[in-house]
Amino acid sequence: MTNDLASRPDTATATHRRATPALIALALGAFAVGTTEVVIAGLLPEVAADFGTSLPVAGLLVSGYALGMVVGAPLLAVLGNRMPRKRMLLALVVLFTVASLLSALAPGYAALMVGRVGSALAGGAFVGVAAAVAAALVGPQRRASAIATVFMGLSLANVLGVPASTALGQALGWRAAFVAITAIGVVVWFALALLVPAVRVPGGDLRAELAVFRRGRVWISLAATAFGWAPFLTVLTYVTPLLTDITGFDARTVPLVLVVVGVGMVIGTPVAGRLADRALLPTLYGTLGGFALASAALLVLVHSKPGALLGFLIFGAVGAAVIPPLQAKVLETARGADNLASASNVSAFNIGNGGGPMLAGAALSAGAGSTAPLWIAALLALVGLGCAALVR
Repeated sequence: MTNDLASRPDTATATHRRATPALIALALGAFAVGTTEVVIAGLLPEVAADFGTSLPVAGLLVSGYALGMVVGAPLLAVLGNRMPRKRMLLALVVLFTVASLLSALAPGYAALMVGRVGSALAGGAFVGVAAAVAAALVGPQRRASAIATVFMGLSLANVLGVPASTALGQALGWRAAFVAITAIGVVVWFALALLVPAVRVPGGDLRAELAVFRRGRVWISLAATAFGWAPFLTVLTYVTPLLTDITGFDARTVPLVLVVVGVGMVIGTPVAGRLADRALLPTLYGTLGGFALASAALLVLVHSKPGALLGFLIFGAVGAAVIPPLQAKVLETARGADNLASASNVSAFNIGNGGGPMLAGAALSAGAGSTAPLWIAALLALVGLGCAALVR
């Protein structure tokens, strides 16, 4: 097997068949990362009770993970810049698995925080490298679809991984969830070792990759990612008061709505990947504009239970649909620095994860009302669309 599968003179069909098992293995890794990122939110009361801390202190485990993702993706991409991509992926999975095991066995809060940050460092870098490898596994005409396949793992984590791990943690103790994630990490390592070929990703010279970031278009593309993705957690972070105060749902039905969002994500991700391969810019503009419209539509739809379910299904589908074109656009504008650009875009996604909810929280604290996250989300998506339009 050659070092660059995408450079072979095979037909597109043959290349697709060779790449599919590898893409599934990469998606499984993203599934593990997505599961461990969110699962702690549903287990915070158990963690706080076990370690004798308050719920807000336990909540820092979520913030610590987000910070680790922001810092870890570009940092480890730089440190491992000269390492072959497959070896880099395997090393990151080892770090992720060891950190997950530390989380499962943590004797105290500090050890659990170390495990969470370690998982985030490895997970953020893994998703960035995996996206770059996925793009290199296929021809230029299928880059966005390949990236979408990897990010499908994150979507499935919301539908399957997080609910299953949360249920396991609630039934057998929160540590059981991290034991399960550790086991998934072992499976991912063997899947990558067996199914992912050695590929050559454009870039590799750190000085040359850093020089690419002198282009203003690269930074605007990253800003489009941060703003364009920010609406997702801006809304979902405060979905419980929205659904209970405005829609009239019982708090126990909120997980059902989150599953509906996850189903929408599973629908939207592959569709956007295929569309972006055919027409990147129209797909990028359409998904970002659609995200703004979906957020704004919820202002009306949340006033009825059927409307809310439909609205959140669409919200999940359009939200996930922004991911493949945003990632593909950054790789296009930062051509020649695929490794560092892909990792930096993972950081941009997580900056959006942190910044959007902070804005919504400030609005709620100022008395803006439970629907404030919705109009803030719509405005953020429009800013992302504006940034994307500037790049062209």
